[in-house]
Amino acid sequence: MNPTAIPTIGRLAPSPTGAQHVGNARTYVLAWLASRTKNGKVLLRMEDIDSPRVKKGADTEAVHDLRWLGLDWDEEILVQSTRIDAYQDALKELALKELIYPCTCTRNDVLRAASAPHEDGKETIYPRTCAHRFACDASGLLDKNYCWRFRCPAKEPDFIDEFKGPIIGPAKQFANDFVVWRMACDTSLSQSWPAYQLAVVVDDAFQKVNQVVRGDDLVSSTPKQILLYQNLNLTPPAFIHLPLVVGEDGKRLAKRHGDTRLSALRHQGVKPESLLGLIAYSCGWTNKPMPVTLRDLMPLFDLKKIPNKPFVLTKDLLKGIGYEP
Repeated sequence: MNPTAIPTIGRLAPSPTGAQHVGNARTYVLAWLASRTKNGKVLLRMEDIDSPRVKKGADTEAVHDLRWLGLDWDEEILVQSTRIDAYQDALKELALKELIYPCTCTRNDVLRAASAPHEDGKETIYPRTCAHRFACDASGLLDKNYCWRFRCPAKEPDFIDEFKGPIIGPAKQFANDFVVWRMACDTSLSQSWPAYQLAVVVDDAFQKVNQVVRGDDLVSSTPKQILLYQNLNLTPPAFIHLPLVVGEDGKRLAKRHGDTRLSALRHQGVKPESLLGLIAYSCGWTNKPMPVTLRDLMPLFDLKKIPNKPFVLTKDLLKGIGYEP
């Protein structure tokens, strides 16, 4: 290893809005391996700012799940809900640059807007109803619920994904100004919270994270985050977006696929080595699922061998590791 090279710093970032499942486990293991195989650091961050959806005890359970898998991390756990001041500082910087504006539109307002277009039939594009406002206009909205939106250019930034390759940001007819903060009418901290896009950028920069491994459902978030990095004078990390684990119907894991929570596997006596073996098989590193340790996986780790398509988790595969969902 070149002593002058910048060490790899990756992170695990569970959200305590629900239980961790097999798909989460795969992402955590791959993120851990992507750093440890480079003699890098792994940090743990609890992303608990989505206060309306946070489940009591889910943070403790997530840590238990990670330790059950054999994953470790460096430094103390960073908890997002303790860092509101840092997010507010970033918000103020964006406001001074007039890069954000207060928006009083509700979700229904956006959906009902006759001019509201859709991207690829999925994401609703905000019709910029409130884009005429300046940051100072927020002072006149203290009796209203509103959010802060980032002023996006029509052309999204390009970036290199270290798994998927070049991602070219399309030039759109409609820029999709995204939410960076939500405010309630009393503007108290308990009723005000940063959006994921802002918090994750501020925290990754603060923790000096330079490699982010996550599911490819977040590819569309990456250009938004790059815009925030650029306008906060921060350096974005390298991004690695990997395919998700899906059910036999091809959809993201959910209750309809049976109970795939890691806690449920533990309670049935599934060994972590068995799940790690299934993860290795899903990545194309072994010909069949077989019990392995994290140490066994380190020489096998190879992003190039991971199929660029979702991994279908079947009931037979779960039965093969001793689990009946």
